[in-house]
Amino acid sequence: MMERKIAKLVLGVVFILTTSFSVHAVPWDDLTSKQLEDKLVSKFNEGEYSKKGADSCLACHKKSALVMSIFDGVHGQMNNHSSPMAGLQCEACHGPQGTHNKGGKEPMISFGSNGKLSAAAKNTVCQGCHNDSKQMAWHNGAHNLSEIACSDCHVIHAATDPVLDQLTTNEACTSCHSKEKADMNKRSSHPLKWNQMTCIDCHSPHGSMNESSLSQPSINETCYSCHAEKRGPFLWEHAPVTENCINCHNPHGSVNENLMSSRAPQLCQQCHAPNGHASRLVSELGEDVFGSGQGCMNCHSQIHGSNHPAGSMLQR
Repeated sequence: MMERKIAKLVLGVVFILTTSFSVHAVPWDDLTSKQLEDKLVSKFNEGEYSKKGADSCLACHKKSALVMSIFDGVHGQMNNHSSPMAGLQCEACHGPQGTHNKGGKEPMISFGSNGKLSAAAKNTVCQGCHNDSKQMAWHNGAHNLSEIACSDCHVIHAATDPVLDQLTTNEACTSCHSKEKADMNKRSSHPLKWNQMTCIDCHSPHGSMNESSLSQPSINETCYSCHAEKRGPFLWEHAPVTENCINCHNPHGSVNENLMSSRAPQLCQQCHAPNGHASRLVSELGEDVFGSGQGCMNCHSQIHGSNHPAGSMLQR
């Protein structure tokens, strides 16, 4: 008698465990990424869209605050002809419903980070609408080549996309770019940590034909867009300046003054060591004019260039 009770108890526990852990499982969990993509492509080809649009989806998903927040943002505006909600509604992004609403046995496109769908497959959905000149260089851009999905940065089911808000753009970027986050918190940096500048003031996150995904054709042109007084042309130019600003500066931040990659005079001596007093060793900082204050720039103050007739040494 006791053995029967124990057996029933064990069976009951097994039943509860199996049902409780399978409630979140979906029939396509066993599909590989390729099989899932092929199934979704097949659904698109069949084109079995719901006749009731979003109403069919909300019959099950309306209790989800995340799902309902789509109506707070631009993608949920039915009076905007560019919005998915003005067309195929939920199915414009998540694919044709097919028989998904009949027991949820067919997969839909999921943009979650835990999904099996590849970044490239997810991105084709977004690029169906977002295919203007701003995305022209996406395919050879760093984010696409690193298999970053649009949904890894952008939040669609929200009133405001954090990556498009100046106060939260940098937080979104530095969640991956941790080295740059460390640099921008150093003692000398651009005002990124106070959100007075954003990463996209200089970089194009959707790709660029320029190095480091810069919005401008070169590093110097990027810097000159704010630091116009350094552009020149000067009567007497300093070669490293005209060549590349980051020869001397770290644009994301530095422990040295003025974002310099090294402290003067060591920075200057990387080029000017072979002759004259430039080769002089500084035995102790603050001992003389070479190591005190701004080092070499105590005398050579016009380091970015000079228009003075006698300014060949960049001293005036």
